[in-house]
Amino acid sequence: MDHNPESPACKGINEVLSRIGDKWSMLIVANLSEGARRFSELRRAIPTISQRMLTLTLRGLERDGLVTRTVTPSIPPRVDYELTPLGHSLRGPVCTLSQWAIDNIDAIHGAQDAFDEAGEVERAA
Repeated sequence: MDHNPESPACKGINEVLSRIGDKWSMLIVANLSEGARRFSELRRAIPTISQRMLTLTLRGLERDGLVTRTVTPSIPPRVDYELTPLGHSLRGPVCTLSQWAIDNIDAIHGAQDAFDEAGEVERAA
């Protein structure tokens, strides 16, 4: 793999990881991997996301071809979101990355604490 940040491959990787690696996209993909969800169901499943951020993130995922939005005419209108085949292909990598985070969070916190303590010693000196 070309590691030059100006190469087309690196730019493409950066673009994709920026989308799926943001704070909310992985949570939305994980929720939708269980099946289609209405907007309100996603809001309840991810209570810390604002309505605006959920809307923006869903639009971005839809634009990238990872999510479909289906409007069913009714009163009130029903809007369902669901993963596309491309979105479903993210399930494996998202689960793998999530498991890695779970497996390593204690080690990461330990490294952060050690780094912070070393920095406090340096600042005091």
